[in-house]
Amino acid sequence: MRVNRILLSSALIVVALVIQVSVLARLHLPGAVPDLLLLTVLGLAMVYGHVGGALVGFGAGLLADLAPPADHAAGRYALVLCVIGYLAGLIKPDNGRLKSATGPMVVVVVAAIGTTLLYAGVGALVGDTAARHVGLGSLLFTAALYDLLLAPFVVPGIMALARRAENDPLADSNSQTKKADISTGWLSGGTGLRIGGQRGGLKGGLKVKAARVRTARAGRIKGVKRL
Repeated sequence: MRVNRILLSSALIVVALVIQVSVLARLHLPGAVPDLLLLTVLGLAMVYGHVGGALVGFGAGLLADLAPPADHAAGRYALVLCVIGYLAGLIKPDNGRLKSATGPMVVVVVAAIGTTLLYAGVGALVGDTAARHVGLGSLLFTAALYDLLLAPFVVPGIMALARRAENDPLADSNSQTKKADISTGWLSGGTGLRIGGQRGGLKGGLKVKAARVRTARAGRIKGVKRL
């Protein structure tokens, strides 16, 4: 990964983890806890692609596994977020442009449900049956609901920061569009010159040029400032 990607991803992951542990986890909402770390990984993965998403997800999950008050085996959440980041990065559009917000919202819901199922499945493999006592159905519903409500305030901002940090193709496409508009204007100007080369067009062009010269002279004489 590039240096700017590593720095930005590290900063966003640390901030998201601190907010999740110190604020969201203390709200004592029924069911699951809003997963701000998951939303951060999704936003970065949809900009960086599947490889970058997998790396960001693994780093974010490993940091969450080691950060207190973690009560599970290290590497468990790292594996889950690595898989989710890889899958989320697969939907990255080639031109970097998302047509609507429907796709990212669907990704958030699927990722929330998939993260809960994977986390419970990996826990079952290592002997952790806490999901059975809490109720897997309520966890799935509340995880999807909380993340979906929080996503519009997190995911677009994360994606915008990631694009700006690495000179996203959107900026290049915008600059190319401006260049195309400028070149189109030059071409249209050239067409006007060719048309003006005809007899009638030549007279009209001379009249317009003479009128502009008289206006400019009058403006300079009268002291009128044209904006």
